[in-house]
Amino acid sequence: MRTALMTVNRPTAGARMRPTFLIAGAARCGSTSMFRALSEHPAIGHPFLRGSREVHFFDNNYDRGLGWYQSHFPFRAQMERAARAVGVKAPLAFESGIYYMFHPLAPERIKRDLPDVKLLVLLRDPVERAFSMHAHSVTLGYETETFERALELEEDRLAGEAERMVADPTYYSYSHQHHSYRSRGRYIEQLERLEHVFGRDRIHVVDSVDFWANPVPGYDGVLEFLELPNVGYPDFKHLNARSRPAPMPDPVRAELEEHYRPYNERLTRWLGREPSWCG
Repeated sequence: MRTALMTVNRPTAGARMRPTFLIAGAARCGSTSMFRALSEHPAIGHPFLRGSREVHFFDNNYDRGLGWYQSHFPFRAQMERAARAVGVKAPLAFESGIYYMFHPLAPERIKRDLPDVKLLVLLRDPVERAFSMHAHSVTLGYETETFERALELEEDRLAGEAERMVADPTYYSYSHQHHSYRSRGRYIEQLERLEHVFGRDRIHVVDSVDFWANPVPGYDGVLEFLELPNVGYPDFKHLNARSRPAPMPDPVRAELEEHYRPYNERLTRWLGREPSWCG
């Protein structure tokens, strides 16, 4: 159904919005909730198919072409009318791509096709993020190993995969997308790469724990970054917060905390503040 609808919409792609900002990651850090909150702003458009907040264009569907991608978004004229109704001159559009900042080819693709785009990056405690991603992968059938065993296997599973993806842009790595529990929590490596491609002023980092504990100032900060007026606060709901899996074994937690320590120290310097999980 989705493929058929995109085929029908493709001739009108030129009249549709392109994203002006993206939620670029990280996975299991509250991107669904942020997407819903921002979608309530009348001057912000988004993919219109139900459940399609992630189009996966810049990671897994890039071969479909920019016309296919743009056909997911609302008509520019429609959004301009909605924006004018709330006193906004130029509407925005966005999608959520939680794999974008970790995928080895996505940042350069984004820069090429959306040269003026801004990036929202949501982060949380990388230890908890890894544990949550594993539980999510098990639920969806992407993972059959225990968390401890999955961490042991990760280096072998991911060995050479990013290099293969760069060498052959058509190559898809299942493990790189679904088994990168520890690797994705090394946030500073990904942020430094984004900074190199886009510049620091085009990246806005949101600490998910701080945001959902007190969403109003965090939401105001996002709107300021997007240069949009606040026309009313959305109904802040933290979605995709599943019941917690069994507690993480203390030795596993201690090992992960030690692994992430130097990366968190670099992240603190990059942010100019301590993230919530380091306080």
